Amino acid sequence: MKKPVEQLFIVSYIVKWLVLVLPVSLTVGSLVAFFLWLLEKAITIRFANPWLLFLLPVAGVCIHALYAYVGKNAEGGNNLIMDEIHEPGGGVPFRMAPLVLLTTVITHLFGGSAGREGTAVQIGGSIAQFYGRKLKLSQEDVKTLLMTGVAAGFGAVFGTPITGTIFALEVLALGRIKHDALMPCFMASVMADIVCSAWGIHHTHYHIDYVGKEIVFLNFLHFDVLLLLKVILGGVAFGLVGSLFAEFSHAIKNGSNRLIKTKWLIPVAGALTIIALTYLLGTQDYLSLGVTNPDPKAVSIVSCFHAGGATYYSWLWKLLFTAITLGTGFKGGEVTPLFFIGAALGNTLAMLTGAPVDLMAGLGFIAVFAGATNTPIACTLMGVELFGANNVLYYAVACFTAYYFSGHSGIYHAQRIGVPKIDELRHHADTTLRELHQKRMKKG
Repeated sequence: MKKPVEQLFIVSYIVKWLVLVLPVSLTVGSLVAFFLWLLEKAITIRFANPWLLFLLPVAGVCIHALYAYVGKNAEGGNNLIMDEIHEPGGGVPFRMAPLVLLTTVITHLFGGSAGREGTAVQIGGSIAQFYGRKLKLSQEDVKTLLMTGVAAGFGAVFGTPITGTIFALEVLALGRIKHDALMPCFMASVMADIVCSAWGIHHTHYHIDYVGKEIVFLNFLHFDVLLLLKVILGGVAFGLVGSLFAEFSHAIKNGSNRLIKTKWLIPVAGALTIIALTYLLGTQDYLSLGVTNPDPKAVSIVSCFHAGGATYYSWLWKLLFTAITLGTGFKGGEVTPLFFIGAALGNTLAMLTGAPVDLMAGLGFIAVFAGATNTPIACTLMGVELFGANNVLYYAVACFTAYYFSGHSGIYHAQRIGVPKIDELRHHADTTLRELHQKRMKKG
């Protein structure tokens, strides 16, 4: 009797994972839609009531209490999910999803500077683990299902299903992508995005109007060489700033835990610092998400795509506000603030170098994220999904350069170093960024 051909096994594999990721995608897509709807309402209320910022210390205490008495190991967030994918242990608790959803909305309602990707990814991981337990899947299948949860959450929250797929695969280890989960992650990300959109959620549209003029050098260089040099320099700056954000966020978290013994006072100290900085600068532009702002003169991600849409130091202020917010215990993601930081820095570099403002803002948008998360391929694809493919060469140059110049740092300490960025650091292979950071601290 003839043995089944390889393609039959492939078909059965795809059918199996289609069945498994369907409930994950439906649930995660719906919860992300609910989260984005709540988040929009919360931010609208805050814009209408600026005085809510003064209640940020109270909000911080409430968030601390929720995680201290109810959250337990859910405090691990994205890093817990990544740890479970690498080395399964106690699992990702179901309570992570409702807790992070509620506390992220609270953070934004009272003015904390945070994002939303972390929330969506934690919702995805929590729901995936729940279904894995109910279906009594094997350890290997649970690991793959957790990856599909990450892909579903990321793809749905930004409306970028291709990016969500690659992000879930690429974020686990520097320089190494496991393709065995490619199809499950792709199906989960696409379906979750469809479900989220079906609930009437609309994502912000960004535009890069710049279209490069073909300039031929030596008969084979068909692009603007001077602009490419500016993009490379920009990529260096984006990578350094991505690393700065990651290191500063970790430093604030570690320092506040070391210096402040009464733990509920940590978010209070962070909140009071945010309030002081807000009134020192005389603006609320750096609070909350910062995607848009009802004030046409305010700095936001959207405004950074236009000349004069940011000050020279807008990127630094957003970096400080976000690092303090997240480093002192408030909840939310880092990615949207990284978009803001990158777009504002790109705006500044464009004004200083004469490069196209919208192009440099867009490059900063994706490249600072690439540097801080060590996901250059996913971020290049994000540029295509958000801005179109006209400038894909510049996307890749900026993201790949930022990836290298961010060094072995990142916002996710559970990330493993699969392949070090340079040969001289091969002794760091197969360690986590957490372990590498601890080694550096001992040497320091």
